[in-house]
Amino acid sequence: MADSNHTQSALATQARDVFTAHVAQALPDIAKAILGKLAVLMDQPASAPVARERRDAWLAFQAAGKAWANGTNKAWRAATKQASQSMTATSNLGSGDLQLMDDDVMENKILASRLALHLLDVATWELRDLRLRVQNLDKISELQAGDIFRPDVLSRLMVEQWTDAGLSRDTWLAVQDLIQARLAEHLVEAYQKANEFLVERGVMPDIDLHSRVKRTPSSIVKALSATPVAASSPLDEDQNQSSFAGKGGGVDSAREENRAQTTTSPLARARMRAQSVVGNLQRLLSNQVAGFDETRGAQPTPQLAQALAVMTASQAAELDAALVDEPGRVYGPEHVEQANAALRQRTSSLKKAASTSTEKATIEIVALMFQSILAEERIPPTVRVWFARLQMPVLRVAISEPGFFGSLQHPARRLIDRMGSCVLSFDAGVSGGAMEVEVKRIVQVIEQYPETGRRVFELVYDEFKKFLSKFLSENGSAARVVSIAQQVEQKETMTIQYTIEMRSMLNDMPVREEIREFLFKIWAEVLALTAMRNGPQHEETMTLKSVAAELVWAASAKPNRAERAKVISDLPKLLQVLRMGMTVLAMDIQSQDQQLKVISDTLADAFMSKTDAISSERIDAMAKRLSNLEDYLSDEDVGDLPLDTEALVMMIGIDASDIDVVTDGGGQPTEAMRAWAQELQLGAWFSLDHNGRIGHVQFAWRSDRKQLHLFASADGRHVLIQARRLAAYLQAGLLKPTEEEALTVRATRDALAKLEANPERLLG
Repeated sequence: MADSNHTQSALATQARDVFTAHVAQALPDIAKAILGKLAVLMDQPASAPVARERRDAWLAFQAAGKAWANGTNKAWRAATKQASQSMTATSNLGSGDLQLMDDDVMENKILASRLALHLLDVATWELRDLRLRVQNLDKISELQAGDIFRPDVLSRLMVEQWTDAGLSRDTWLAVQDLIQARLAEHLVEAYQKANEFLVERGVMPDIDLHSRVKRTPSSIVKALSATPVAASSPLDEDQNQSSFAGKGGGVDSAREENRAQTTTSPLARARMRAQSVVGNLQRLLSNQVAGFDETRGAQPTPQLAQALAVMTASQAAELDAALVDEPGRVYGPEHVEQANAALRQRTSSLKKAASTSTEKATIEIVALMFQSILAEERIPPTVRVWFARLQMPVLRVAISEPGFFGSLQHPARRLIDRMGSCVLSFDAGVSGGAMEVEVKRIVQVIEQYPETGRRVFELVYDEFKKFLSKFLSENGSAARVVSIAQQVEQKETMTIQYTIEMRSMLNDMPVREEIREFLFKIWAEVLALTAMRNGPQHEETMTLKSVAAELVWAASAKPNRAERAKVISDLPKLLQVLRMGMTVLAMDIQSQDQQLKVISDTLADAFMSKTDAISSERIDAMAKRLSNLEDYLSDEDVGDLPLDTEALVMMIGIDASDIDVVTDGGGQPTEAMRAWAQELQLGAWFSLDHNGRIGHVQFAWRSDRKQLHLFASADGRHVLIQARRLAAYLQAGLLKPTEEEALTVRATRDALAKLEANPERLLG
């Protein structure tokens, strides 16, 4: 027994090593992204004190960023080793040696708690699976307070190393949204890797869903909505496993629900409500159906398998005529009711063929869910009739896979939810025949492969997402808007990236401020626009790149006569190319003359300068790097893009009355709202209040870098909105989702209400 315990403990230790190694891979990328963002902030217009602070922050991180990343890596690995040993730190808390907490420590705790809450919101389900497996291995009721698997431990060590490296908290606040996003992405993958490692070694391949429902929904809200200064971490569990039936539970739940409304994001609240619904369903099934959790995941009994096979093979023939596909057929509410009646009859037949209580309960729940879906009047009858044909394939999946009822991420749920959200208000003219055809095709594909189960739902879900991205963005005038908007985003992104790279090249060169400003604010945009139009290696682009290096050399100190003579002889050509580049930006002649005068005066001053000259070797190296500048550009997020409304409308070349361009500006949204904006799904419908005009719009397109978002309305108008402004609209309630809950969540809620009122029907 001791050897067995030792082996299990070793597996847990190895899982921590796998987890830490994977999440630590994010640190170099995060450090690089932080440096890039600080450089972008430094280049933005600001008052002198703010500009000085931004430059100091950039210089400080350039010097200490690597030490922070390395220190965080070491701290994480040290915590990994400690987690494999018996932790006694928590036992010392009650020693009676109480003291006031230092302000710096408190500030660090606040920053760490904010980061931990974000990480927990993103990786809740992956962490929950891993926690259950580790608790099983280590024979513990909860993860240790210092376990590296806990997001609060990762966050605390990360923040501590930040201050230990000499970096300021103000700098952290300036880049915390970037840190949250990048770390969350790697953290989810790291949890998945650790789970895969344990599953491959036979550790709880199938999670017992009953063990997942250990807490009341109020305790889930409590954990997620904990304030940053709370003494407990975001992972602290409520060990009380009683349900709402406990005395006073309803009051406590209402209190926690109210607090959650003000301390968590709308996205997190929606997830909590949805998880509460599936959790309550699981609890009801566990109470009403003996052995429900233990018998889930098995193949259907022979009697039920035979009944399903017969019904699947002859579905078109056996179902009512409402479900038969006929060319040109128009479906109405009466056909939906006929389909519903036919499915109820089929449900009754299947329950008679079922041999176990679990099978009967599963058949009843799926039937109730589809009754709710077919009753959704906002979905047109044509689509509801096709949805009806999904009941049998979904039933097969629900019988064989335990995750269908307990997981909101099951592909069958996600497919129905996504199609449902796209066809709400289907009669508005933005969608149309193509959407109907695609829904029909998907249903037919699923029907053709009834034995495939989960896999076929995954495949068609991916296909439907690809269809949406193409169909919505290529519909009518939206195609031209999308094409130009994508080019604008590409140009603005390249401009920022070129600025960052040139700033890096000139960082330690003695270059006059006037030349720096010209290169960063004008020439970077010239290079970006030319490279986008002609290609980065086009002759014209290469000429403009080489001029940047020539200008830097010409503006540096000229200690000897030969160099001064060369500058004088080359000056007319240099100024001519500079003028050509500014013409690319459509600058007027007067503005060009002003810029060229500043440059000419700067070159003249260089003749008198006594500063250090720039060697020809450094100029050659700069020219070489500029010629292949695209090789050094990254896909890192460059932050919000400054967009020109008038220029964008002019480039699109359509009637300005058909498009509203909402660019940067307005209020500053929270990070939670920014995250929500990035998770909006294509095809979803919203109510938009823009300049006092309220319309019903469909989310049609998101740019590659997620900086621009296009919404299309039923009357043919389009709203192109920049990322930060979109988050601000969500925060202000000017953009509201048409559906507050996903289709299958509403269906589960309706089924649960019927079963709570009439639990006997589960087995009847």
